[in-house]
Parts: sequence; structure tokens; C-alpha cells
Amino acid sequence: MFHNLRIIIFVYYVVTAIAIMTILYYFVAVIKIENIFILIFILSLLITFAGIIISKLSIDPLFEHLTNLQNLSKETLHELNLPISTIMTNIHMLKKNLSSDKDLKRAARIESACEMLQQRYNELDYMIKLQSSNVNYETIELDKLIESRVEFLNRIYPHMEFTLDLIETQIKNDKVGLSKVVDNLIDNAVKYSLNIHKIDIQLQGFTLYIKDYGCGIDDVELLKIFDNYYQGNQNMKGFGIGLGMVKRFCDANAISLKFRSKPNIGTTVILKFKEN
Repeated sequence: MFHNLRIIIFVYYVVTAIAIMTILYYFVAVIKIENIFILIFILSLLITFAGIIISKLSIDPLFEHLTNLQNLSKETLHELNLPISTIMTNIHMLKKNLSSDKDLKRAARIESACEMLQQRYNELDYMIKLQSSNVNYETIELDKLIESRVEFLNRIYPHMEFTLDLIETQIKNDKVGLSKVVDNLIDNAVKYSLNIHKIDIQLQGFTLYIKDYGCGIDDVELLKIFDNYYQGNQNMKGFGIGLGMVKRFCDANAISLKFRSKPNIGTTVILKFKEN
């Protein structure tokens, strides 16, 4: 579709250029208009008209394509929600009838995997709402939100030790987006913890600290960490897009984001929220 559109626009450019030159020739050679201001005015009108037509040819098909893509995404998400809910419901029922530790562990792994799918579903749903400016800002118990995200991630990373020191803190923000930010930061801390399986999370004075004891980041890498697809350690899993998304969210929501890090010692991420 876009290939054909480019051909149509190119042809229209050529035809428009020929038409403009022909009309100018008509006014100069046939009608013999010598007033330069009148010629400039006529030329401006022709260029404006040509620009409007080309814009219509370019934007309308693109807008239609994006609308169809968004509708497809919504329909796909709707279709995904049902099987995820079905799996979750049935695995809960199955666990009631299991007695073997081995079977219970298998059921727990299936449940964790399903929760991860549900999380991806929520993220896709959130991204669609974000594009349509349909984001819900609400009052959040920040300490409770952090506890719930750590509880979720601890099921995925049972080998990690999370130490929490959280003071009751209430803010108004986008709960879904903030949950994604916390998940990304803790997930990064886990991945770069290496052999020291410990994460310290502290919340005080509207400031959140997430500290790991991993490989750390040098000053050069700190300048690049928000670039899309950048990864300091190429052996780590992931696509390198998490911190870029975190930075965009923090900038959009007036959240100060800072990193303190030293190689082979660890990294502390600092989020400073606005007080209500």
C-alpha cells in the first residue's frame, strides 16, 4: 500500500510541477503580467493548493492504516484476556486437588507464567490507552504498590532477597504506568545483581531508593543507559528498552530520576516524587 502511495505522490509532484510551470508561462508569456508581486501571489496560491492536495494524499491513507492497526490491537487484546482468565481460574481449581509437592511446584510455575502473560496484557492495554490519552490518574498508596510489585517479582525470582523499608506515602499518579516503572527498575536490579542475590528498597520523604549489589555502571555507560536498545552487558536477556520508557514516564510525570553507581559495587536508583 505504501509503495503504491509513494508512486502516486511522485507522479502528482511531477504533474503539479509541470502544471505550475505551464500556468506561470501562461501568465508571463501570454497574458504578459510584469508585476512581480502578482506573480509571487499567484505562485504562492498554486503551491499552497498543491501542498493541501499532497497532504491529503499522504495523511489520509496513513491515518486509516494507524486506525486499523489500533483496532486490531484492541481486538487482539480482548481475545487474549479470555484464555488468560480461563487458565488462571482452572489452575486455582486444580491446586485444590493436588497434594504432591512436585505437582504443586509445577502448578505454581504455570500460575507464575500466566501472571506474566497477564502483566504483558496489562502493559499492552496501557500503551493503547496512553496513545489515546486515556490514562487514569488516581491517589496511590505508594508503599502498598511497591510491596505488591515486589511480591509479584519475588515469585518470578524466588532466589532473590528483597529488604523493604517503606514509610506510608500517598501520591497522585498513573498507577499502571508507575507499576511498570517499578517493575522495570527492580527487574534491572535483579538482572545485574550477579552473585549477590540481594535488593534493598527504601521509601522515605517521597523518595524511593532501589539498591543492588551487582556489577555497577561506570560514568561512560551512565550517559547511555536511557538510549533505546542499549545494554551494558550483552549477555543479559531483554531488549534494552526498559530504562528509556522509565525516563519518558518520569519526565512526563515530574518525577526526578537519578542513578548512583560504581563498578563492582552496585547501583542505586533514586526516584523523587512530588509531594501532594
